[in-house]
Amino acid sequence: MEDFYALRVFLAAFFTFVAVFYTSLVLVKNRKQAPVVCMGERFSQHWWNHVTFRVFRVSIWAVCVTRLFEPATDQYLMRFNALEIPQIMWAGAAFMVLGFGLAIAANFSLGKQWRSGVDSTATQQLVDHGLYNISRNPAYVGVAIAQAGFFMALPSLFTLVCLVVGWHALYTQVKIEEVELSSQFSNDYQQYQQSVPRWL
Repeated sequence: MEDFYALRVFLAAFFTFVAVFYTSLVLVKNRKQAPVVCMGERFSQHWWNHVTFRVFRVSIWAVCVTRLFEPATDQYLMRFNALEIPQIMWAGAAFMVLGFGLAIAANFSLGKQWRSGVDSTATQQLVDHGLYNISRNPAYVGVAIAQAGFFMALPSLFTLVCLVVGWHALYTQVKIEEVELSSQFSNDYQQYQQSVPRWL
């Protein structure tokens, strides 16, 4: 029971920190440069990916904070009790921290090139060093790891839906960005695709 309460505290604190961190990051970057959140044309796949992530981010944060103060909330999540093994759940928490750390490191390594989404109007350079020499999408790999960790830390139908929808949104977003990068950088990006894997 103590392990479960500690995990409740961890999840509420983790997603609150993530929300504050990314909101602050976007606000700071928007002051220094053009808007960095690019949702694409309304009702396009790109736009739907952004909307999906926003809805799920808010929902996940709200659920994790609410269940800290109202444990009865869990009855609506359809928890998978057979998977609630403390060691696995804490391993999931560790994956969340690892994934978030990887995503942040990848985002910061882009510097002024960082965008949330595709901005076809911006002048950009192809980043292929550091983490981007290991994976073409290290930030998304980090997000995928954190999403898997969330399911492990709170095994339930709710987190399983978050995982499946999240991974699908990541995959479709990568495909959208690959088309844009191929258009912008042509042969250079084709060579980059051949030498560095999409994921790992």
